[in-house]
Amino acid sequence: MRLAKHLILFSLGGLIYLIIEILFRGYTHQSMFFVGGLCFVLIGLINELLDPSTPMLIQMFLSMTLITTVEFVSGCVLNLILDLNVWDYSELWGNILGQISIPFMGAWFFLSAAGILLDDILRHLIFREKLPKYTIV
Repeated sequence: MRLAKHLILFSLGGLIYLIIEILFRGYTHQSMFFVGGLCFVLIGLINELLDPSTPMLIQMFLSMTLITTVEFVSGCVLNLILDLNVWDYSELWGNILGQISIPFMGAWFFLSAAGILLDDILRHLIFREKLPKYTIV
């Protein structure tokens, strides 16, 4: 059941990320389904691995770190090795190899709050898991 749950969350996270990217950028790439799905599952795993009372700001920081790591590794593979040119942050301040940047790390920090809440709501609605109690700090 655990694998099925993670596959469902992966698929929902991937689809939601595609929609967000289309709304934000006006287009997307099919690889973003996998990147978004992986990030969504990893965000959800924070609640499974840490104490449920972990403050939201810590969860957001960990989520931002996970997302940035996935973005860097997948960017190196998709953009630098496979030359798919899915994204390029070369023009942004604080970028590393054009694959991650400080401004996007900030975006991932704040967007991760929505991801954390959405994961918890989906787990509650689909799998009847208990909703956690949130604290900010």
